[in-house]
Amino acid sequence: MSVRERIAGAPISWGVIEIPEWGYQMPADRLLREAAALGLTAMEAGPEGFLPDDPAGVRAKLDEHGLRLVGGFVPAVLHEPAARQEGLDLVERRAAFFSTAGGDTLVLAAIPGVGAFERTVDLDRAAWMELFENLKRAEEICNRYGLNLVLHPHFGTVVETREQLLRFLEGSETGLCLDTGHLVIGGCDPVEIAGQAAGRVEHVHLKDVDRGVAERLGRRELDFRGACRERAFRPLGQGDVDVGRLLELLDGAGYSGWYVLEQDVLVEEEPEEGEGPIVNVKESLNFVWEKLGGGKRIRESESSR
Repeated sequence: MSVRERIAGAPISWGVIEIPEWGYQMPADRLLREAAALGLTAMEAGPEGFLPDDPAGVRAKLDEHGLRLVGGFVPAVLHEPAARQEGLDLVERRAAFFSTAGGDTLVLAAIPGVGAFERTVDLDRAAWMELFENLKRAEEICNRYGLNLVLHPHFGTVVETREQLLRFLEGSETGLCLDTGHLVIGGCDPVEIAGQAAGRVEHVHLKDVDRGVAERLGRRELDFRGACRERAFRPLGQGDVDVGRLLELLDGAGYSGWYVLEQDVLVEEEPEEGEGPIVNVKESLNFVWEKLGGGKRIRESESSR
């Protein structure tokens, strides 16, 4: 695929998320229409219920807008023996769904048994070994369905902090989803990680970040909603992450996977046509195209179709 075809969108960039009472949840038809008008060719699935409940329906809905499915996000408990089968069964169900719907990637978050996406848990050696073995099992499942499995270091999971990320990279061969925002929250420099672990990066979520707000979130001085209200995440090129340098490093290392634009936002009310999240997504898309040589900038008339 060309660079342009490898840049995808995510519903959270339009404020669509599984967290209850998050804000205005834009209907799929408008979101997908806006994504296609910008020139995006693919989307991650977003929360369950955003797209149709059957794979054929997902394909049909995306086809209406000239889009395809990248895959989706799956949170599972994989470090506790008692929860192993439930977690792997979930991976299998979602892998089968994404594969049939045309996706190629399953993005796994290794969540704690309680307090998912709120707090992290420091694993002991036995729990790390259990996680690593179950990641191998999850990869085998995904391979059967023609999917690539990647582990997403994420706020409120068992792989959030710098120390946890390095332990994962040392102890497992599973591919890495490099999320520039969540790395900052966990105390990492995304550019440094891209330089050190480019060979492990198999999927990328691109956010720019207000580092001060992200660090407050990492210290739990804010919750995730509060951080988004304070604009922790910014259009690419407008925050504190050197996204341009990160793209150079990955491109130079031969990275050929997806770049998913994923600016976590909270939308308070239905925006006017041509207004709201589409404005920031357009700015981020223009930034990536310019850095990677993906094509001309989007004109105002193109994004308001």
